[in-house]
Amino acid sequence: MRKIPLYSSSSARRPLSPAADTSARGNDDDAPTAAVAPRETVMHPTPRARFARRSSIVGFFAALAVAALVVGAQWRLGAPARTFTQKDIDAAVLHTLETKALPSPAARAYEAVRPSVVMVRGQREGDDADIERSIGTGVVIVDSGVILTNLHVVAGADKISLRFADGTESDASVVSIQPENDLAVLQAKTLPDDLQAATMRSTGDLAPGDQVVAVGFPFGIGPSASAGVVSGLRREFRSPHGKQVLTNLIQFDAAANPGNSGGPLVTMEGEVVGIVTAILNPGEQRTFIGIGFAVPIENAASGAGLSPF
Repeated sequence: MRKIPLYSSSSARRPLSPAADTSARGNDDDAPTAAVAPRETVMHPTPRARFARRSSIVGFFAALAVAALVVGAQWRLGAPARTFTQKDIDAAVLHTLETKALPSPAARAYEAVRPSVVMVRGQREGDDADIERSIGTGVVIVDSGVILTNLHVVAGADKISLRFADGTESDASVVSIQPENDLAVLQAKTLPDDLQAATMRSTGDLAPGDQVVAVGFPFGIGPSASAGVVSGLRREFRSPHGKQVLTNLIQFDAAANPGNSGGPLVTMEGEVVGIVTAILNPGEQRTFIGIGFAVPIENAASGAGLSPF
């Protein structure tokens, strides 16, 4: 009897016929050999196949490792920020104070108001050219070019010229006057780009001892800053020749000299509380000896038709 093949190159399965199955059981010698269902071919892997399999396994684990790194990075990026304690903040502030020189309160006040301070020149016409008559200071209170100054700076002038903080030159006209407070309101004809108006503050809570800064052009030099304190409130001042009496004035001891007239008196926040108008000097030198006067900003603002408080 011939042997039944164990392997076949055919991949198709064929069912056994009933007749063949019966014959095979009836007579082993004469009956034809029963058909046996062929099996799939088993192939042994070649070296190249083994290498490809290893490569796929390595690739899988490499991809798994990359995925783990990405997830870890996302977790780190999404981790909550460190919460700083008051101790951390205090240490940072102390470090800054120890390593950096901070501007003084007076310097900050000056920088806050400086863009709004202007030089004011009152001129009269001469035979050959304009002759400068007086130099004073003004402060922008409306960004359309409305400026406060002292009346005595521009009184009798045939021409008024301004120089803004950025160097822009302009002519100006008098809009209104307030003789009882020695104030004049000017309107500039040419404006700088981004003109900045000063911030005004009520004098309602102003008290003797409060720090103030006077900003202006003493003797035409400036803008210059001088710091001091409020020396008193509701003071009265009589002009040297007795022609005028000013009342309800702020007394201060920040240095002021001719040319400071019309300039702002500001708090440490750079807010205008008064317009410098006079200095007290019993002599004829017209220089500062420690007592200056400013018109409260409420009076000055009302002279400009404003009611800011």
